[in-house]
Parts: sequence; structure tokens; C-alpha cells
Amino acid sequence: MNNIQLEDILKKVKEGSLEVNQAKEMLSSFEDIGFAKVDSNREKRTGFPEVVYGEGKTAEQIISIILSLKEKTNRVLATRVDEKKAKKILAALPDLAYNESARTLFWKHEDEPELLYNGYIAIVCAGTSDLAVAEEAAVTAEAFGASVKRIYDVGVAGIHRLFYHLEDIEKATVTIAVAGMEGALASVVGGLISNPIVAVPTSIGYGANFQGLSSLLSMLNACSPGISVMNIDNGFGAGYYATLIHKNHRSTILD
Repeated sequence: MNNIQLEDILKKVKEGSLEVNQAKEMLSSFEDIGFAKVDSNREKRTGFPEVVYGEGKTAEQIISIILSLKEKTNRVLATRVDEKKAKKILAALPDLAYNESARTLFWKHEDEPELLYNGYIAIVCAGTSDLAVAEEAAVTAEAFGASVKRIYDVGVAGIHRLFYHLEDIEKATVTIAVAGMEGALASVVGGLISNPIVAVPTSIGYGANFQGLSSLLSMLNACSPGISVMNIDNGFGAGYYATLIHKNHRSTILD
């Protein structure tokens, strides 16, 4: 909360147009719901609302956190929610949308526009086996108001497929490159385009891939410049970071 917002709340209390209890709630930096302290002011600090990480949480806990967030923000995203949990959550909150591949739940207020920025983020995925990570990145970017162009199954084993989409990739504000095996896709794309690249290694691959370690090291050691590397299978982190770049680059907000 900035100083202008703080002064406005204090003036309303002084004038009597705002109750003290209401002001206390507005000034609180989080909501304590017992098992979680929901960071309701995160969007004001960072530009994006708090995201619910679903693994390790019960369906009931996720429901409570989402309900709390819905009161404070127009967009709510939950990641790593398996299908079994999702069914329970959707039974209680049917206005959420579930993406089975990405394992995400998303809610947007009906008055909130779908897109907030001009341009788009390109999601370039090496193979169909990497789709879960690519979709997590795509849904995250869309949840934060970015337009996404999906370019899937264009790995280096058939590099002509990548060249077919090169113009679309070049025109993106930022590109997310998702690949397992030896993780070569990010380095190849980095040598062909001028926009920033967010590389995501996946745990897909045979034994010597070491559950994604091989592709992670390949991306970290890429000779192409302009590549930032996420952790293994971290589609959410890639979507968040790419949208942050996109948001700052696309300064013109859509009406």
C-alpha cells in the first residue's frame, strides 16, 4: 500500500465515512485464516496477486484460501492441483476453471478484462511429453492478463517444424522455451531471435537425463545469450517471469 492510499483511508476515518474496523481490515497486510496467512496486499506490492500452491494442501484448505483471495483480487490462480482435489474444489467453487494438463485452477471476476497488455508471449515446447510444464507456463501468463501463442512439438529432432513458426516467435515480447532430453531447444531459439528467452528444463528424458538435470545444465551452459533458466519443471515460474517482462515492456494497457 502506497502513501496516497494510506492517507485516503486515514482521511475517511477522520471524516467518519469509514469505520475503524473497516480501516483496520484495509490496512492489514494479510488475512490470518488459521492454517494460512493470505497475502492480500501482494498485488499492490508486486503487481501480481498471491498464487496458491496446491501440493501438500487439502482441498478444504485450498477452498478457504481461494475464498479469501476472491474478496481482495479479481484474479485467483492455484497451481499443482491434481484431478481428485480439483473435483472437490469445483464442487464447492463451480466458477473456477480447471486445466487438467497444467493442473491449475483459475478464477477471474466477471468485470475483469481477459487481456491487460498488448502483444503476446510465445510458448515454444519441444515435445508432447513436455506439454504439462508448457501449459502451466501458458495458464500462468494468461491468468496474469497476458496473451499467449502456443507453439508446441517443435523440438530439434525435427528442426524444420521450428523454422515454420519462426516469424511468430520473433514477434513475441518474450519467449518461453520448454524442453526435456538434452534441452537444446532454448539454445537454438536463442540463436535465431532477438527477444528475451525464459528456458524451462523438464524431467522428461531417458536415464542419463537424470530427471531433468541434464537439460537444466544444458540450458545453464547455453552459448546463446539472452537466456534465463528456471528450475526443472517450473512452468509457473517461467509464466510469472515472462509476464513480468511482458508487462514492463508493453507499457500501453488495453482499454
